[in-house]
Amino acid sequence: MIRIILFLLLIALGAAGAAWIAEQPGDVMLSWGSLKLTTKLPVFVLGLGIVVVAAMMLWAILRGLWRTPERMRKGRRERRQARGRHAITQGLLAIGHGDSSAARIHAEAARKHAAHDPLALLLHAQSAQLDGDREGAQRAFRAMAEREDTRLLGLRGLFIEAQRADDPVAAVMVAEEALKLSPSSSWASHAVLGFCCAKGDWAGALKILDNNQSAGLIDKATYRRQRGVLLTARALELEKVDRDLSRESVMEAVKLAPTLVPAAVLASKFESESHQIRRSMRLVETAWLTQPHPDLADAYAHVKLGDSARQRLVRVETLAAKMPGHIEGALAIARAAIDASEFTKARDALAPFIAAPTQRVALLMAEIERTEHGDSGRARAWTLRAVRALHDPAWTADGYVSDRWRPVSPVTGRLDAFQWQTPVAALPSDKAGAIESSAFEEAMLATPRRAVVLEPPKDADAEEPAPSPVAPAPSAAPAASDPAPVAEQDNAPPPAAAETAPVEAVPAPAPTPVPAPAESAPSRPAPLFRSRQDIPKAVPAPIPAVIPLIRAPDDPGVDDDGPADEFAEQIGPPKAQAGGWRGFLSRWGGD
Repeated sequence: MIRIILFLLLIALGAAGAAWIAEQPGDVMLSWGSLKLTTKLPVFVLGLGIVVVAAMMLWAILRGLWRTPERMRKGRRERRQARGRHAITQGLLAIGHGDSSAARIHAEAARKHAAHDPLALLLHAQSAQLDGDREGAQRAFRAMAEREDTRLLGLRGLFIEAQRADDPVAAVMVAEEALKLSPSSSWASHAVLGFCCAKGDWAGALKILDNNQSAGLIDKATYRRQRGVLLTARALELEKVDRDLSRESVMEAVKLAPTLVPAAVLASKFESESHQIRRSMRLVETAWLTQPHPDLADAYAHVKLGDSARQRLVRVETLAAKMPGHIEGALAIARAAIDASEFTKARDALAPFIAAPTQRVALLMAEIERTEHGDSGRARAWTLRAVRALHDPAWTADGYVSDRWRPVSPVTGRLDAFQWQTPVAALPSDKAGAIESSAFEEAMLATPRRAVVLEPPKDADAEEPAPSPVAPAPSAAPAASDPAPVAEQDNAPPPAAAETAPVEAVPAPAPTPVPAPAESAPSRPAPLFRSRQDIPKAVPAPIPAVIPLIRAPDDPGVDDDGPADEFAEQIGPPKAQAGGWRGFLSRWGGD
Protein backbone atom coordinates (compact mmCIF):
# COMPACT_ATOMS: atom_id res chain seq x y z
CA MET A 1 0.00 0.00 0.00
CA ILE A 2 2.81 2.38 0.92
CA ARG A 3 4.62 1.56 -2.31
CA ILE A 4 1.50 2.39 -4.36
CA ILE A 5 1.14 5.71 -2.60
CA LEU A 6 4.81 6.57 -3.17
CA PHE A 7 4.53 5.59 -6.85
CA LEU A 8 1.49 7.87 -7.29
CA LEU A 9 3.32 10.70 -5.57
CA LEU A 10 6.30 10.32 -7.91
CA ILE A 11 3.98 10.39 -10.94
CA ALA A 12 2.29 13.50 -9.62
CA LEU A 13 5.62 15.23 -9.02
CA GLY A 14 6.84 14.32 -12.52
CA ALA A 15 3.65 15.65 -14.13
CA ALA A 16 3.87 18.84 -12.10
CA GLY A 17 7.50 19.33 -13.13
CA ALA A 18 6.66 18.75 -16.81
CA ALA A 19 3.75 21.21 -16.65
CA TRP A 20 5.99 23.76 -14.96
CA ILE A 21 8.65 23.40 -17.66
CA ALA A 22 6.01 23.64 -20.42
CA GLU A 23 4.69 26.87 -18.97
CA GLN A 24 8.12 28.55 -18.91
CA PRO A 25 8.53 30.98 -21.84
CA GLY A 26 11.76 31.53 -23.68
CA ASP A 27 14.13 29.94 -26.19
CA VAL A 28 17.35 28.01 -25.82
CA MET A 29 20.15 28.81 -28.29
CA LEU A 30 23.31 26.75 -28.71
CA SER A 31 26.28 28.19 -30.62
CA TRP A 32 29.25 25.95 -31.49
CA GLY A 33 31.54 27.57 -34.03
CA SER A 34 29.49 28.35 -37.08
CA LEU A 35 26.67 26.07 -35.89
CA LYS A 36 23.78 27.73 -34.13
CA LEU A 37 20.74 25.92 -32.76
CA THR A 38 17.65 27.61 -31.37
CA THR A 39 14.78 25.71 -29.76
CA LYS A 40 12.11 26.03 -27.16
CA LEU A 41 12.84 25.17 -23.56
CA PRO A 42 10.44 22.16 -23.32
CA VAL A 43 11.85 20.68 -26.49
CA PHE A 44 15.38 21.15 -25.23
CA VAL A 45 14.59 19.44 -21.93
CA LEU A 46 12.91 16.53 -23.73
CA GLY A 47 15.84 16.13 -26.10
CA LEU A 48 18.30 16.27 -23.22
CA GLY A 49 16.39 13.48 -21.43
CA ILE A 50 16.45 11.31 -24.54
CA VAL A 51 20.20 11.79 -24.87
CA VAL A 52 20.78 10.87 -21.22
CA VAL A 53 18.68 7.69 -21.51
CA ALA A 54 20.45 6.69 -24.71
CA ALA A 55 23.84 7.25 -23.07
CA MET A 56 22.84 5.11 -20.12
CA MET A 57 21.62 2.33 -22.38
CA LEU A 58 24.82 2.44 -24.38
CA TRP A 59 26.90 2.29 -21.18
CA ALA A 60 24.94 -0.71 -19.96
CA ILE A 61 25.47 -2.51 -23.26
CA LEU A 62 29.19 -1.80 -23.30
CA ARG A 63 29.53 -2.81 -19.66
CA GLY A 64 27.65 -6.07 -20.28
CA LEU A 65 29.91 -6.91 -23.19
CA TRP A 66 32.97 -6.15 -21.08
CA ARG A 67 31.84 -8.39 -18.23
CA THR A 68 30.64 -11.29 -20.36
CA PRO A 69 33.88 -13.37 -20.05
CA GLU A 70 33.91 -12.88 -16.30
CA ARG A 71 30.30 -13.95 -16.02
CA MET A 72 31.01 -17.02 -18.10
CA ARG A 73 33.91 -17.97 -15.83
CA LYS A 74 31.78 -17.38 -12.74
CA GLY A 75 28.93 -19.50 -14.09
CA ARG A 76 31.30 -22.31 -14.94
CA ARG A 77 32.83 -22.12 -11.45
CA GLU A 78 29.40 -22.18 -9.82
CA ARG A 79 28.39 -25.21 -11.84
CA ARG A 80 31.58 -27.01 -10.74
CA GLN A 81 30.91 -26.11 -7.12
CA ALA A 82 27.35 -27.36 -7.45
CA ARG A 83 28.60 -30.66 -8.85
CA GLY A 84 31.17 -30.85 -6.05
CA ARG A 85 28.57 -30.18 -3.36
CA HIS A 86 26.31 -32.80 -4.90
CA ALA A 87 29.19 -35.31 -4.96
CA ILE A 88 30.07 -34.51 -1.33
CA THR A 89 26.46 -34.97 -0.25
CA GLN A 90 26.06 -38.25 -2.06
CA GLY A 91 29.47 -39.46 -0.84
CA LEU A 92 28.66 -38.74 2.80
CA LEU A 93 25.35 -40.54 2.38
CA ALA A 94 27.18 -43.50 0.83
CA ILE A 95 29.57 -43.59 3.78
CA GLY A 96 26.60 -43.47 6.12
CA HIS A 97 25.09 -46.64 4.69
CA GLY A 98 28.44 -48.37 4.13
CA ASP A 99 28.74 -48.33 0.31
CA SER A 100 32.51 -48.07 -0.10
CA SER A 101 32.56 -48.19 -3.92
CA ALA A 102 29.99 -45.39 -4.27
CA ALA A 103 31.80 -43.35 -1.62
CA ARG A 104 35.08 -43.73 -3.48
CA ILE A 105 33.48 -42.63 -6.80
CA HIS A 106 31.86 -39.58 -5.20
CA ALA A 107 35.11 -38.73 -3.41
CA GLU A 108 36.96 -38.65 -6.74
CA ALA A 109 34.22 -36.47 -8.22
CA ALA A 110 34.35 -34.12 -5.23
CA ARG A 111 38.12 -33.85 -5.45
CA LYS A 112 37.82 -33.07 -9.18
CA HIS A 113 35.12 -30.42 -8.92
CA ALA A 114 35.75 -29.03 -5.40
CA ALA A 115 39.35 -29.78 -4.57
CA HIS A 116 39.68 -26.95 -2.04
CA ASP A 117 36.48 -27.69 -0.17
CA PRO A 118 37.18 -28.96 3.42
CA LEU A 119 34.31 -31.41 3.11
CA ALA A 120 35.90 -32.89 0.00
CA LEU A 121 39.05 -33.68 2.01
CA LEU A 122 36.93 -35.17 4.77
CA LEU A 123 35.02 -37.30 2.26
CA HIS A 124 38.26 -38.55 0.73
CA ALA A 125 39.67 -39.46 4.17
CA GLN A 126 36.52 -41.26 5.29
CA SER A 127 36.18 -43.18 2.05
CA ALA A 128 39.81 -44.32 2.44
CA GLN A 129 39.06 -45.43 6.00
CA LEU A 130 35.99 -47.31 4.79
CA ASP A 131 38.12 -49.11 2.17
CA GLY A 132 40.84 -49.89 4.72
CA ASP A 133 43.39 -47.66 2.98
CA ARG A 134 45.23 -46.28 6.00
CA GLU A 135 47.94 -44.58 3.96
CA GLY A 136 45.37 -42.71 1.89
CA ALA A 137 43.49 -41.68 5.01
CA GLN A 138 46.69 -40.41 6.62
CA ARG A 139 47.56 -38.38 3.53
CA ALA A 140 44.11 -36.79 3.55
CA PHE A 141 44.31 -36.00 7.26
CA ARG A 142 47.80 -34.52 6.88
CA ALA A 143 46.48 -32.26 4.11
CA MET A 144 43.68 -31.19 6.43
CA ALA A 145 46.14 -30.57 9.28
CA GLU A 146 48.16 -28.20 7.07
CA ARG A 147 45.12 -25.97 6.46
CA GLU A 148 44.10 -23.37 8.99
CA ASP A 149 40.38 -24.08 8.88
CA THR A 150 40.66 -27.89 9.13
CA ARG A 151 43.72 -28.26 11.35
CA LEU A 152 41.91 -29.64 14.41
CA LEU A 153 39.88 -32.02 12.28
CA GLY A 154 43.04 -33.30 10.60
CA LEU A 155 44.76 -33.79 13.95
CA ARG A 156 41.77 -35.73 15.25
CA GLY A 157 41.93 -38.00 12.21
CA LEU A 158 45.68 -38.55 12.65
CA PHE A 159 45.07 -39.36 16.31
CA ILE A 160 42.49 -42.00 15.40
CA GLU A 161 44.77 -43.53 12.77
CA ALA A 162 47.64 -43.67 15.28
CA GLN A 163 45.38 -45.49 17.72
CA ARG A 164 44.37 -47.96 15.01
CA ALA A 165 48.03 -48.55 14.17
CA ASP A 166 48.75 -49.15 17.90
CA ASP A 167 51.24 -46.27 18.03
CA PRO A 168 50.62 -44.55 21.40
CA VAL A 169 53.62 -42.25 21.09
CA ALA A 170 52.38 -40.71 17.84
CA ALA A 171 48.83 -40.53 19.21
CA VAL A 172 49.95 -38.61 22.30
CA MET A 173 52.10 -36.23 20.24
CA VAL A 174 49.13 -35.41 18.01
CA ALA A 175 46.88 -34.97 21.06
CA GLU A 176 49.37 -32.61 22.71
CA GLU A 177 49.56 -30.47 19.56
CA ALA A 178 45.76 -30.36 19.37
CA LEU A 179 45.59 -29.41 23.05
CA LYS A 180 47.91 -26.47 22.41
CA LEU A 181 45.65 -25.21 19.61
CA SER A 182 42.40 -25.78 21.52
CA PRO A 183 42.57 -26.28 25.31
CA SER A 184 38.82 -27.03 25.32
CA SER A 185 39.20 -30.10 23.09
CA SER A 186 37.82 -32.98 25.17
CA TRP A 187 39.38 -35.85 23.21
CA ALA A 188 42.84 -34.29 23.30
CA SER A 189 42.66 -33.54 27.03
CA HIS A 190 41.41 -37.06 27.75
CA ALA A 191 44.26 -38.62 25.74
CA VAL A 192 46.97 -36.47 27.30
CA LEU A 193 45.51 -37.02 30.77
CA GLY A 194 45.58 -40.79 30.28
CA PHE A 195 49.16 -40.62 29.01
CA CYS A 196 50.27 -38.55 32.00
CA CYS A 197 48.65 -41.05 34.36
CA ALA A 198 50.23 -43.99 32.52
CA LYS A 199 53.74 -42.61 32.93
CA GLY A 200 53.10 -41.36 36.48
CA ASP A 201 53.21 -37.63 35.73
CA TRP A 202 50.67 -36.67 38.40
CA ALA A 203 51.60 -32.97 38.33
CA GLY A 204 50.89 -32.79 34.59
CA ALA A 205 47.67 -34.74 35.05
CA LEU A 206 46.50 -32.33 37.77
CA LYS A 207 47.31 -29.37 35.51
CA ILE A 208 45.26 -30.82 32.65
CA LEU A 209 42.41 -31.54 35.05
CA ASP A 210 42.44 -27.92 36.19
CA ASN A 211 42.32 -26.79 32.55
CA ASN A 212 39.35 -29.08 31.91
CA GLN A 213 37.50 -27.60 34.87
CA SER A 214 38.23 -24.02 33.80
CA ALA A 215 37.16 -24.80 30.21
CA GLY A 216 33.86 -26.20 31.45
CA LEU A 217 34.48 -29.76 30.21
CA ILE A 218 33.63 -31.32 33.59
CA ASP A 219 31.37 -30.28 36.42
CA LYS A 220 32.50 -29.46 39.94
CA ALA A 221 31.56 -32.82 41.49
CA THR A 222 33.46 -34.76 38.82
CA TYR A 223 36.42 -32.43 39.19
CA ARG A 224 36.61 -33.01 42.95
CA ARG A 225 36.36 -36.78 42.55
CA GLN A 226 38.99 -37.00 39.79
CA ARG A 227 41.36 -34.67 41.62
CA GLY A 228 41.02 -36.85 44.70
CA VAL A 229 41.85 -39.91 42.59
CA LEU A 230 44.98 -38.29 41.16
CA LEU A 231 46.14 -37.07 44.58
CA THR A 232 45.60 -40.55 46.02
CA ALA A 233 47.66 -42.11 43.23
CA ARG A 234 50.49 -39.66 43.90
CA ALA A 235 50.29 -40.32 47.64
CA LEU A 236 50.49 -44.10 47.15
CA GLU A 237 53.49 -43.72 44.88
CA LEU A 238 55.34 -41.40 47.28
CA GLU A 239 54.40 -43.28 50.47
CA LYS A 240 57.91 -44.71 50.92
CA VAL A 241 59.80 -41.94 49.11
CA ASP A 242 58.44 -38.60 50.31
CA ARG A 243 56.10 -39.19 53.25
CA ASP A 244 55.45 -35.50 53.84
CA LEU A 245 54.21 -34.90 50.30
CA SER A 246 52.34 -38.20 50.42
CA ARG A 247 50.56 -37.23 53.63
CA GLU A 248 49.72 -33.78 52.27
CA SER A 249 48.32 -35.27 49.05
CA VAL A 250 46.20 -37.94 50.72
CA MET A 251 44.76 -35.50 53.25
CA GLU A 252 43.62 -33.24 50.44
CA ALA A 253 42.31 -36.27 48.56
CA VAL A 254 40.24 -37.52 51.49
CA LYS A 255 38.67 -34.07 51.80
CA LEU A 256 37.74 -34.04 48.12
CA ALA A 257 36.62 -37.70 47.97
CA PRO A 258 35.92 -39.04 51.47
CA THR A 259 34.40 -42.29 50.12
CA LEU A 260 37.47 -43.27 48.07
CA VAL A 261 38.67 -46.48 49.73
CA PRO A 262 42.46 -46.23 49.06
CA ALA A 263 42.50 -42.59 50.19
CA ALA A 264 40.64 -43.41 53.40
CA VAL A 265 42.95 -46.37 54.16
CA LEU A 266 46.16 -44.39 53.61
CA ALA A 267 44.88 -41.34 55.46
CA SER A 268 43.83 -43.53 58.40
CA LYS A 269 47.30 -45.03 58.46
CA PHE A 270 48.95 -41.61 58.63
CA GLU A 271 46.55 -40.44 61.35
CA SER A 272 47.17 -43.61 63.32
CA GLU A 273 50.91 -43.04 63.16
CA SER A 274 50.30 -39.51 64.46
CA HIS A 275 48.26 -40.99 67.40
CA GLN A 276 45.06 -39.36 66.09
CA ILE A 277 42.98 -42.46 66.83
CA ARG A 278 39.51 -40.93 66.77
CA ARG A 279 40.18 -39.04 63.53
CA SER A 280 41.58 -42.18 61.92
CA MET A 281 38.50 -44.18 62.94
CA ARG A 282 36.14 -41.53 61.58
CA LEU A 283 37.87 -41.61 58.20
CA VAL A 284 37.43 -45.38 57.95
CA GLU A 285 33.83 -45.29 59.19
CA THR A 286 32.84 -42.69 56.57
CA ALA A 287 34.16 -44.82 53.73
CA TRP A 288 32.78 -48.04 55.27
CA LEU A 289 29.22 -46.74 55.33
CA THR A 290 29.43 -46.14 51.57
CA GLN A 291 31.42 -49.20 50.44
CA PRO A 292 32.54 -51.90 52.92
CA HIS A 293 35.96 -53.15 51.94
CA PRO A 294 38.45 -55.59 53.53
CA ASP A 295 41.22 -52.96 53.47
CA LEU A 296 39.01 -50.64 55.52
CA ALA A 297 38.36 -53.40 58.05
CA ASP A 298 42.07 -54.16 58.33
CA ALA A 299 42.92 -50.47 58.79
CA TYR A 300 40.20 -50.15 61.43
CA ALA A 301 41.51 -53.22 63.30
CA HIS A 302 45.09 -51.90 63.37
CA VAL A 303 44.19 -48.27 64.02
CA LYS A 304 45.85 -48.49 67.41
CA LEU A 305 49.29 -50.01 67.35
CA GLY A 306 50.12 -52.59 69.99
CA ASP A 307 46.58 -53.88 70.58
CA SER A 308 46.03 -57.56 71.26
CA ALA A 309 44.09 -59.84 68.93
CA ARG A 310 41.02 -59.76 71.20
CA GLN A 311 41.04 -55.96 71.24
CA ARG A 312 41.19 -55.93 67.43
CA LEU A 313 38.26 -58.36 67.38
CA VAL A 314 36.15 -56.05 69.53
CA ARG A 315 36.99 -53.09 67.31
CA VAL A 316 36.12 -55.00 64.13
CA GLU A 317 32.79 -56.06 65.65
CA THR A 318 32.03 -52.41 66.29
CA LEU A 319 32.75 -51.54 62.66
CA ALA A 320 30.70 -54.46 61.31
CA ALA A 321 27.72 -53.43 63.44
CA LYS A 322 27.46 -50.22 61.39
CA MET A 323 26.52 -52.33 58.32
CA PRO A 324 24.71 -55.37 59.78
CA GLY A 325 24.35 -58.42 57.57
CA HIS A 326 27.05 -57.38 55.08
CA ILE A 327 29.44 -60.12 54.03
CA GLU A 328 32.52 -57.93 54.38
CA GLY A 329 31.70 -57.35 58.04
CA ALA A 330 31.28 -61.10 58.62
CA LEU A 331 34.57 -61.86 56.87
CA ALA A 332 36.36 -59.20 58.91
CA ILE A 333 34.95 -60.63 62.17
CA ALA A 334 35.93 -64.16 61.14
CA ARG A 335 39.47 -63.07 60.29
CA ALA A 336 39.92 -61.24 63.60
CA ALA A 337 38.31 -64.13 65.54
CA ILE A 338 40.71 -66.66 63.99
CA ASP A 339 43.65 -64.46 65.01
CA ALA A 340 42.21 -64.29 68.53
CA SER A 341 41.51 -68.09 68.62
CA GLU A 342 37.77 -67.43 68.99
CA PHE A 343 36.75 -70.16 66.57
CA THR A 344 33.14 -70.37 67.74
CA LYS A 345 32.65 -66.70 67.02
CA ALA A 346 34.30 -67.11 63.64
CA ARG A 347 31.94 -69.97 62.74
CA ASP A 348 28.92 -67.96 63.87
CA ALA A 349 29.98 -65.02 61.71
CA LEU A 350 30.35 -67.21 58.61
CA ALA A 351 27.27 -69.36 59.24
CA PRO A 352 24.83 -67.27 57.09
CA PHE A 353 27.13 -67.61 54.07
CA ILE A 354 28.09 -71.30 54.22
CA ALA A 355 25.14 -72.48 52.10
CA ALA A 356 26.47 -70.63 49.04
CA PRO A 357 30.02 -69.68 50.04
CA THR A 358 32.37 -67.40 48.19
CA GLN A 359 36.04 -68.20 47.80
CA ARG A 360 37.09 -66.20 50.85
CA VAL A 361 34.37 -67.79 52.99
CA ALA A 362 35.50 -71.29 51.98
CA LEU A 363 39.16 -70.50 52.60
CA LEU A 364 38.39 -69.07 56.03
CA MET A 365 36.40 -72.21 56.89
CA ALA A 366 39.34 -74.34 55.76
CA GLU A 367 41.66 -72.31 58.00
CA ILE A 368 39.25 -72.73 60.93
CA GLU A 369 39.18 -76.52 60.48
CA ARG A 370 42.94 -76.73 60.16
CA THR A 371 43.71 -74.41 63.10
CA GLU A 372 41.04 -75.46 65.56
CA HIS A 373 40.93 -79.25 65.16
CA GLY A 374 43.90 -79.97 62.92
CA ASP A 375 41.48 -81.75 60.57
CA SER A 376 43.33 -81.70 57.28
CA GLY A 377 40.62 -83.72 55.54
CA ARG A 378 37.84 -81.23 56.18
CA ALA A 379 40.27 -78.40 55.42
CA ARG A 380 41.01 -79.96 52.01
CA ALA A 381 37.28 -80.35 51.40
CA TRP A 382 36.70 -76.65 52.07
CA THR A 383 39.66 -75.79 49.85
CA LEU A 384 38.09 -77.87 47.08
CA ARG A 385 34.85 -75.93 47.49
CA ALA A 386 36.81 -72.68 47.30
CA VAL A 387 38.06 -73.65 43.84
CA ARG A 388 34.49 -73.86 42.50
CA ALA A 389 32.90 -71.24 44.74
CA LEU A 390 31.56 -67.86 43.70
CA HIS A 391 34.11 -65.14 43.12
CA ASP A 392 34.49 -62.39 45.66
CA PRO A 393 34.34 -58.71 44.67
CA ALA A 394 37.52 -57.31 43.17
CA TRP A 395 38.81 -54.10 41.64
CA THR A 396 37.29 -54.22 38.14
CA ALA A 397 37.39 -51.74 35.25
CA ASP A 398 36.14 -52.36 31.71
CA GLY A 399 36.28 -56.14 32.22
CA TYR A 400 39.85 -56.01 33.60
CA VAL A 401 40.32 -57.45 37.11
CA SER A 402 43.22 -56.14 39.18
CA ASP A 403 44.61 -57.25 42.52
CA ARG A 404 44.98 -53.62 43.60
CA TRP A 405 43.34 -50.27 42.99
CA ARG A 406 44.55 -48.23 40.02
CA PRO A 407 43.66 -44.65 39.08
CA VAL A 408 43.24 -45.32 35.33
CA SER A 409 41.78 -48.22 33.38
CA PRO A 410 44.50 -50.05 31.42
CA VAL A 411 41.92 -50.89 28.73
CA THR A 412 40.43 -47.50 27.84
CA GLY A 413 42.56 -45.04 29.84
CA ARG A 414 39.46 -43.79 31.67
CA LEU A 415 40.15 -42.03 34.97
CA ASP A 416 38.51 -43.41 38.13
CA ALA A 417 37.31 -46.52 36.31
CA PHE A 418 38.07 -49.19 38.95
CA GLN A 419 35.12 -50.20 41.09
CA TRP A 420 34.88 -52.77 43.90
CA GLN A 421 32.43 -55.24 42.41
CA THR A 422 32.03 -58.88 41.41
CA PRO A 423 33.62 -59.64 38.04
CA VAL A 424 31.13 -60.24 35.23
CA ALA A 425 32.52 -63.70 34.42
CA ALA A 426 31.79 -64.85 37.97
CA LEU A 427 28.10 -64.00 38.00
CA PRO A 428 25.80 -67.01 38.49
CA SER A 429 23.82 -68.36 35.56
CA ASP A 430 20.04 -68.31 35.40
CA LYS A 431 19.78 -71.87 34.12
CA ALA A 432 21.55 -73.79 36.89
CA GLY A 433 23.24 -73.16 40.17
CA ALA A 434 26.80 -71.99 40.11
CA ILE A 435 27.89 -74.44 42.80
CA GLU A 436 26.86 -78.08 43.21
CA SER A 437 28.18 -80.02 46.16
CA SER A 438 29.45 -83.48 45.31
CA ALA A 439 29.07 -86.65 47.34
CA PHE A 440 32.75 -86.47 48.22
CA GLU A 441 32.36 -83.01 49.73
CA GLU A 442 29.24 -84.02 51.65
CA ALA A 443 31.03 -87.05 53.05
CA MET A 444 34.08 -85.02 54.04
CA LEU A 445 31.97 -82.29 55.63
CA ALA A 446 29.51 -84.67 57.31
CA THR A 447 29.59 -84.93 61.11
CA PRO A 448 31.33 -88.20 62.07
CA ARG A 449 28.90 -90.72 63.56
CA ARG A 450 29.62 -92.59 66.76
CA ALA A 451 30.23 -96.32 66.46
CA VAL A 452 27.41 -98.34 68.06
CA VAL A 453 27.80 -102.12 68.53
CA LEU A 454 24.65 -103.88 67.45
CA GLU A 455 23.81 -107.53 67.12
CA PRO A 456 23.98 -108.93 63.62
CA PRO A 457 20.61 -109.45 61.95
CA LYS A 458 19.17 -112.85 62.54
CA ASP A 459 17.68 -113.30 59.08
CA ALA A 460 19.99 -112.21 56.28
CA ASP A 461 17.33 -112.91 53.68
CA ALA A 462 15.10 -110.16 55.09
CA GLU A 463 17.41 -107.45 53.72
CA GLU A 464 17.60 -108.79 50.19
CA PRO A 465 14.51 -109.33 48.03
CA ALA A 466 13.62 -112.97 47.34
CA PRO A 467 14.33 -114.39 43.88
CA SER A 468 11.63 -114.61 41.28
CA PRO A 469 9.12 -117.39 41.94
CA VAL A 470 9.49 -118.62 38.37
CA ALA A 471 13.15 -119.57 38.80
CA PRO A 472 13.79 -122.56 41.12
CA ALA A 473 15.54 -121.80 44.35
CA PRO A 474 19.18 -122.93 44.39
CA SER A 475 20.19 -125.75 46.65
CA ALA A 476 21.91 -125.23 49.95
CA ALA A 477 25.29 -126.58 48.95
CA PRO A 478 25.89 -124.34 46.00
CA ALA A 479 24.58 -121.38 47.93
CA ALA A 480 27.07 -122.03 50.66
CA SER A 481 29.95 -122.52 48.28
CA ASP A 482 29.26 -119.50 46.07
CA PRO A 483 31.11 -116.35 47.08
CA ALA A 484 29.42 -113.04 47.71
CA PRO A 485 28.15 -111.25 44.58
CA VAL A 486 30.45 -108.70 43.01
CA ALA A 487 29.70 -105.14 44.13
CA GLU A 488 28.82 -102.47 41.61
CA GLN A 489 31.90 -100.41 42.56
CA ASP A 490 35.33 -101.68 43.60
CA ASN A 491 35.69 -99.44 46.63
CA ALA A 492 32.02 -99.64 47.72
CA PRO A 493 31.40 -101.18 51.17
CA PRO A 494 30.17 -104.82 51.02
CA PRO A 495 26.51 -105.47 51.78
CA ALA A 496 25.43 -106.29 55.31
CA ALA A 497 24.47 -109.87 54.40
CA ALA A 498 28.09 -110.68 53.51
CA GLU A 499 29.26 -109.90 57.06
CA THR A 500 27.02 -112.57 58.65
CA ALA A 501 28.00 -116.19 58.92
CA PRO A 502 26.81 -118.47 56.11
CA VAL A 503 23.53 -120.10 57.05
CA GLU A 504 21.84 -122.97 55.24
CA ALA A 505 19.30 -121.64 52.78
CA VAL A 506 15.87 -123.08 53.53
CA PRO A 507 13.51 -123.10 50.56
CA ALA A 508 10.61 -120.92 51.44
CA PRO A 509 8.00 -118.95 49.58
CA ALA A 510 9.07 -115.47 48.52
CA PRO A 511 8.15 -113.11 51.33
CA THR A 512 7.18 -109.54 50.74
CA PRO A 513 10.28 -107.34 51.12
CA VAL A 514 10.04 -105.32 54.28
CA PRO A 515 12.44 -102.41 54.87
CA ALA A 516 14.77 -103.02 57.75
CA PRO A 517 14.17 -100.82 60.81
CA ALA A 518 16.55 -98.03 61.61
CA GLU A 519 17.79 -99.77 64.76
CA SER A 520 19.05 -102.81 62.83
CA ALA A 521 21.15 -100.78 60.35
CA PRO A 522 24.85 -101.53 60.65
CA SER A 523 26.75 -98.77 62.39
CA ARG A 524 29.56 -97.49 60.25
CA PRO A 525 30.72 -94.06 59.03
CA ALA A 526 29.02 -92.64 55.97
CA PRO A 527 30.65 -94.06 52.83
CA LEU A 528 32.58 -91.73 50.59
CA PHE A 529 30.85 -93.04 47.47
CA ARG A 530 27.16 -93.98 47.56
CA SER A 531 25.53 -96.26 45.03
CA ARG A 532 22.77 -94.94 42.83
CA GLN A 533 19.30 -95.72 44.17
CA ASP A 534 17.52 -95.01 40.91
CA ILE A 535 19.31 -97.87 39.05
CA PRO A 536 17.94 -101.36 39.88
CA LYS A 537 20.46 -103.95 40.94
CA ALA A 538 21.22 -106.58 38.32
CA VAL A 539 21.05 -110.29 39.15
CA PRO A 540 24.64 -111.43 39.84
CA ALA A 541 26.01 -113.57 37.04
CA PRO A 542 27.65 -116.89 37.86
CA ILE A 543 31.36 -116.58 38.51
CA PRO A 544 33.47 -118.34 35.86
CA ALA A 545 36.06 -120.91 36.80
CA VAL A 546 38.90 -118.57 35.84
CA ILE A 547 38.49 -115.16 37.46
CA PRO A 548 39.53 -112.42 34.98
CA LEU A 549 41.77 -109.59 36.10
CA ILE A 550 39.84 -106.40 36.76
CA ARG A 551 41.73 -103.15 36.44
CA ALA A 552 41.17 -100.09 38.52
CA PRO A 553 39.07 -97.32 36.90
CA ASP A 554 42.09 -95.02 36.60
CA ASP A 555 44.51 -97.74 35.35
CA PRO A 556 44.91 -97.63 31.57
CA GLY A 557 46.47 -101.12 31.63
CA VAL A 558 48.30 -102.80 28.78
CA ASP A 559 46.67 -103.85 25.56
CA ASP A 560 46.13 -107.61 25.40
CA ASP A 561 46.95 -107.81 21.73
CA GLY A 562 50.10 -105.72 22.01
CA PRO A 563 51.49 -103.43 19.30
CA ALA A 564 51.03 -104.55 15.73
CA ASP A 565 54.17 -105.89 14.06
CA GLU A 566 54.14 -106.45 10.35
CA PHE A 567 57.13 -108.85 10.44
CA ALA A 568 55.58 -110.88 13.22
CA GLU A 569 52.44 -111.26 11.16
CA GLN A 570 54.45 -112.58 8.22
CA ILE A 571 56.50 -115.08 10.24
CA GLY A 572 53.56 -116.33 12.32
CA PRO A 573 51.83 -119.65 11.58
CA PRO A 574 49.35 -119.63 8.67
CA LYS A 575 45.70 -119.44 9.30
CA ALA A 576 43.73 -122.66 9.53
CA GLN A 577 41.93 -123.68 6.38
CA ALA A 578 38.15 -123.37 6.48
CA GLY A 579 36.21 -126.61 6.33
CA GLY A 580 32.90 -127.57 4.74
CA TRP A 581 31.66 -126.22 1.46
CA ARG A 582 33.45 -122.88 2.02
CA GLY A 583 36.77 -124.69 2.20
CA PHE A 584 35.93 -126.77 -0.86
CA LEU A 585 35.07 -123.68 -2.88
CA SER A 586 38.23 -121.91 -1.74
CA ARG A 587 40.44 -124.91 -2.69
CA TRP A 588 38.67 -125.38 -6.02
CA GLY A 589 39.08 -121.71 -6.86
CA GLY A 590 42.76 -121.80 -5.85
CA ASP A 591 43.48 -124.72 -8.17
